[in-house]
Amino acid sequence: MSAHAPFTAFRIHNDDAGYRGGLEQIALDQLSPGEVVVRARWSSVNYKDALAGTGQGKILRRFPLVGGIDVAGEVVASTDPAFREGDAVLATGCGLSETRDGGYSQYVRLESKWAIPLPAGLSLREAMVLGTAGFTAALALLRMKDNRQTPDHGPLAVTGATGGVGSLAVDIFSRAGFEVHAISGKTEAKDYLTTLGASQVLGRDALATTRPMESARFGGGLDNVGGAMLTSLLAQTAPYGNVASAGLAASAQLDMTVMPFIIRGVSLLGVASAGTARDIRGQVWQHLGEDWKPRHLDTICTREVGLDGLPEVFATMLAGGSFGRTVVRID
Repeated sequence: MSAHAPFTAFRIHNDDAGYRGGLEQIALDQLSPGEVVVRARWSSVNYKDALAGTGQGKILRRFPLVGGIDVAGEVVASTDPAFREGDAVLATGCGLSETRDGGYSQYVRLESKWAIPLPAGLSLREAMVLGTAGFTAALALLRMKDNRQTPDHGPLAVTGATGGVGSLAVDIFSRAGFEVHAISGKTEAKDYLTTLGASQVLGRDALATTRPMESARFGGGLDNVGGAMLTSLLAQTAPYGNVASAGLAASAQLDMTVMPFIIRGVSLLGVASAGTARDIRGQVWQHLGEDWKPRHLDTICTREVGLDGLPEVFATMLAGGSFGRTVVRID
């Protein structure tokens, strides 16, 4: 492909004319440098993408940049012999739409160290139904299992269960042999969450305690909410159980005592998906293509849009209306 041939991308600016994002024509030589050029086929929408695309969060470190923290497609050129023309690859995080141009573009240039060969058990579209959300959920499970979490500890709670990370976590955890209790304020979502593998669907009042310690109710879990719900989950976690923290949909604050940690040996594990080391990244995607592959990706993918549909999706997500996963078709 010519370095000057135009193609379409969703690009974000912040200059004298204000903060804005939209479709425009750019060329390959305007993209961030990288050894691998990919013809993008699919991307996805994460909460971080909505923040970046609207300016409601300080995500981008420089401007202008192409948005999109996820991408999947085929290699069209590579200076790294590890990748050949026609190879199917994906990338999530790794500075996309933060310090370098991201996946909302017909062509993407990647650093080869962050390009992951598409697992044999996934299609390009399935990889983006998973995207950063599925990677985050699976990374949380890997961290918990590395810290000796087993189904014998008790059920895993998943907060914010109808969101992208939450929905995929319910499916992934149940697929991996854990009992899952989904926690959501959306009462109408009970059938959806049960279909994904939740054995119980609980309202937010299940995590409404304000006492430093409660009876052990959960073996551990994944929290996407932060604040008081995370405090309550830790207070109700069984001895030597693990709680993974992956989000702050409600609050970035954590007001609690150390009692769950020093009396029950509970562990609070951080899940920072964007900067995960390459070897761990490979392990997670291998699991996602094999033994942890969600059974209900078609159910979890509730919306498909083109690049021109991104602004509407961003607005819905930031208003709290997101449900499941949205994939982006890059024509």
